[in-house]
Amino acid sequence: VQLQASGGGLVQPGGSLKLSCAASGSIFSKNDMGWARQSPGKQREYVATIISGVTNYVNSVKGRFTISRDYAKNTVYLQMNGLKPDDTAVYYCFVEDSWGPGTQVTVSS
Repeated sequence: VQLQASGGGLVQPGGSLKLSCAASGSIFSKNDMGWARQSPGKQREYVATIISGVTNYVNSVKGRFTISRDYAKNTVYLQMNGLKPDDTAVYYCFVEDSWGPGTQVTVSS
């Protein structure tokens, strides 16, 4: 499938954003999907994933980020609340081995 992420932008600390990842085909039979992020000088890290039905979050976002999926819309979401400057990064979605082009999230006052 081809993926297109959207929803990034500039937000103040403490604010919220909801990222969307629209797939060109059905995600119903896909076991693995989620979001990763990469900021300059850092390695890409998995932020939120659904692997074989099990949801996982990196410790730094637990309690603030929520991953979800809508099979009818073939879309994976990442709701991000309580954003911090350290959350600034390019966010990428993936479904199995397919990756989207990324969307920039900047948290700054």
